[in-house]
Amino acid sequence: MRSSGFEAPRNMAKPQKEQRPEAQLPKGFRDIEAGEIRAMADMLARIREVYEIYGFEPLETPAIEYTDALGKFLPDQDRPNEGVFSFQDEDERWLSLRYDLTAPLARYVAANFDRLPKPFRRYAVGPVWRNEKPGPGRFRQFMQFDADTVGTDNVAADAEICMLAADTLEALGFQHGDYVVKVNSRKVLDGVLEAIGLGGEEHAVRRLTVLRAVDKLDRLGIEGVQLLLGAGRKDESGDFTKGAELAEEQIGVVLQYLTAEGKDGAEKLARVGEIVGKSEAGAAGVEDLTRLLELCAAAGYPQDRIRFDPSVVRGLEYYTGPVFEAELTFEVRNEEGQVVRFGSVGGGGRYDDLVARFTGQRVPATGFSIGVSRLQAAIAARGQSLPQEGRGPVVVLVMDRSELPRYQGFVKQLRAAKIPAEMYLGTAGMKAQMKYADRRGSPCVVIQGSDERARGEVQIKDLIEGSRLSAEISDSKEWREARPAQFSVPEADLVSAVKSVLARHGRG
Repeated sequence: MRSSGFEAPRNMAKPQKEQRPEAQLPKGFRDIEAGEIRAMADMLARIREVYEIYGFEPLETPAIEYTDALGKFLPDQDRPNEGVFSFQDEDERWLSLRYDLTAPLARYVAANFDRLPKPFRRYAVGPVWRNEKPGPGRFRQFMQFDADTVGTDNVAADAEICMLAADTLEALGFQHGDYVVKVNSRKVLDGVLEAIGLGGEEHAVRRLTVLRAVDKLDRLGIEGVQLLLGAGRKDESGDFTKGAELAEEQIGVVLQYLTAEGKDGAEKLARVGEIVGKSEAGAAGVEDLTRLLELCAAAGYPQDRIRFDPSVVRGLEYYTGPVFEAELTFEVRNEEGQVVRFGSVGGGGRYDDLVARFTGQRVPATGFSIGVSRLQAAIAARGQSLPQEGRGPVVVLVMDRSELPRYQGFVKQLRAAKIPAEMYLGTAGMKAQMKYADRRGSPCVVIQGSDERARGEVQIKDLIEGSRLSAEISDSKEWREARPAQFSVPEADLVSAVKSVLARHGRG
C-alpha cells in the first residue's frame, strides 16, 4: 500500500477539553433570592424602628478585623486560627472575617473612648462568619442585629435590654405567649459551681462540662442533665458523651438549683440564694436578677414576658453578669412534618471585660443579638406578615436613684406613643446628664425632682428652643430668672407636652 505522504507527528497532543468551574456553593453558604431579601428588609426595618425608639444609634464596623482583636473570644481557644476565616495581609498580619458584632464594637469603643457619650448606645446589623462545621439550618454566614449599651454597670441597662428584646418580638407580630425572654446570671452559675467545690482555675474544664450539661436542660430534661453531670450519657444513636463525673452530693446541689420552686421569680431566686450560700459572686448575681425583674415588672413586663430561668448559660466566655435568651414558645411543623418548637432566636448578656483587652481599663457593657435568619424563618413558618407602622431620643433625667421605676414608667409612656426615649442610665449628676442629652441630640428632657413629684408634675426642658433663646440672653441673671423653654405639666400630660415640643420643631 502506498503512503499518502503525510504522517501525523507521534508526539502531537490531543486538544484539551476546556476546564470550567463547577457552579456550586461552598459548604455552609447559601444564595438569598428576591422574595426573602424583601421580607428580610421589611423585618430589619421593624427591628431598627424599635431600637431607635429606645434611643440606640447605628454603627457600622468593617467585616474584617485583625485576628488578635477577636483573640481569646474565638470559639476554641486551643485552636486560634479555627472558628474564623483568616488570611494574612501584605505585612503578614493575620486578618479574619468578623465572628460576631460585639468584638468589633469593643475595638471601636477602645479606639474612640474619649469622644463617645457615656453610656454609649449603638445598634448594628450585618453578616458574620464562622468557620465551623455546617449542618441543617446552620450556616457559615448569617445575619445578626445587635443593640448594646457600653459604659454603665447599672442593672437598669440589663433590664432595658430585656424589654427591648420583648418589644422587638412584638413589633414583628409575636403576641404574649408566643415568646419569653429568659434571664439568668453568670454570677449565679459561678456561685453554684463554688457551692459544689469547683471554684478556681484548676477546675475550669469540669466547670465548662457542668455548664454544658445545664444548658441542655430544655432538650434532654432533668434526667439527661443528671447523666451528663455524672459518668455521661449515651444518645439514641449509641454515641457516648462523657460527663462531668461529679459526686452524688454535687449532682444533688446542681439539680436542686435547676428545679428551684417558687410562686414567682423573686421567690425562686430566694431559693437559689440559699443554694449558693456564702458565695459572694452568687449572692451578687441573685441581687442583680431580683432588681432586674423588679424593674421589668414596674415597666409593664410581667413574668410571662421576662422571667428567671436557671438553665440559661450562653456559650461565649466573655459574659460576666446577667445573660438573656429570647425564645419562641409556639410549635410548628418542620420539613419532615414533625411538631417542633422554634426555640431561641436571640441572646446576649453583660460583658464587662471585653473593652479592657485593648485598654486595660474595665468598661462595663451589656447587649443583645438577634439571629435574623432564624427569626425570619419563624415568621415564615407562622405564615404571618409583619405589622405596618420612626431622632435623638427624649431623655428622662434621674434625679433620685430610688425612683428608677417611676422614671422608667415615663419612658414607657413615651415609647408607647412612638416617641424615641430613654432613661439616663449613668451615675452622673444633673449637669453631666444635661450634657449627655445635648450630645445625644435630644429635643427635650424630662425632669422630676422631689418637689415636682410632690405636686404630681414633671418639668419639660425644650433643648432646641433653649439653645436658640440662650443666644438672645447675654445676662446670666436674666437667664436664671427666665428659665427659657422650661415648663411644668401634670404627669398625665407628659406625652402631649412632649408631642407639642416635637411638633414645634417639625418632629411630630
